[in-house]
Amino acid sequence: MNSSRRLLKSFMKKDNIPDPLQDILTGFIDDYLAIVREREGDLEKALVILSTFVALVEDEIGDPFIFQPYHQRIDSPFDYYHFGMDLLRPLVRFEDSYVQGLPIVDEITGLLKNGENVVFLSNHQTEPDPQAISLLLEKTHSEFAKEMVFVAGHRVTTDPLAIPFSKGRNLICIYSKRRIEHPPEEKEKKLMHNQKAMQKLGELLSNGGVAVYVAPSGGRDRLGPHGRPEVAPFDPQSIEMFRLIAKKSGSKTHFYPLAIWTYSLLPPPASVDNAFGETRKPSCTPIRLAFGKRIDFDQGGAFDGMNKESARQARADYALKQVKELYSGIEEVS
Repeated sequence: MNSSRRLLKSFMKKDNIPDPLQDILTGFIDDYLAIVREREGDLEKALVILSTFVALVEDEIGDPFIFQPYHQRIDSPFDYYHFGMDLLRPLVRFEDSYVQGLPIVDEITGLLKNGENVVFLSNHQTEPDPQAISLLLEKTHSEFAKEMVFVAGHRVTTDPLAIPFSKGRNLICIYSKRRIEHPPEEKEKKLMHNQKAMQKLGELLSNGGVAVYVAPSGGRDRLGPHGRPEVAPFDPQSIEMFRLIAKKSGSKTHFYPLAIWTYSLLPPPASVDNAFGETRKPSCTPIRLAFGKRIDFDQGGAFDGMNKESARQARADYALKQVKELYSGIEEVS
């Protein structure tokens, strides 16, 4: 038994973590502590955070938390919001991290104060992207980041290793297209859940003053043929759904592009499948955000005359192009 496995065993109080998850946690602990030591970080604090993480995982296995279609972050009696940030913090090379477009964030917070809404159309790279956003905006727009609502897929609300982070965020919880079909006998129930989630989103937008993050690709970016992460294509139906919900809300809603460069922090598995318990292999890396100018979906009537399907695809391509342009300005190419 290696030292990280012994450490994990010492953290476990209920001894209810299945062996495959113990293997994942052992690898994560090993890599995490190696990073802390290499960066000459606070080892004692890291051990406390990891011990807390293991205890939270044990709690989820023993008594799984059920997420409602709209989940509001939990920060009392346990502060899941800051826990997620604190666990991620040692992995970020802040000296090489930055945010582009902070004046645009100022513009956005002004809109929110006036009761208007903002929907971010963004790429998505790592499981803790919400925590990465909060860390990067901690010194300039901490409350804005804290209040943001994230459209979250089923995996991060059912995987015991992800739930402690998800509980600390405001979430609209949905099933992605690939999850709805698996298993087939649960399809109807999942569709009903998604309908309730979208109804709740409509209510939030109707109330006004809310910022919503959505990744229209439906998943995380993967490595392309040149070995670099590539921004995944946007689903036209997803964007159209959010446009229609925003329109029906009755409150003014603006769409903005957001690019995220966080891939190396906690890379996703190479393939997309329905399995849970994926390996978490952290690394110490810079992370970056880029906020872009408001998206004008009307484009001066550029999409007029197109049939419905073509117009939807054109709007999705237009939004994706803006995110890709932002991404090219923050991506570090070795």
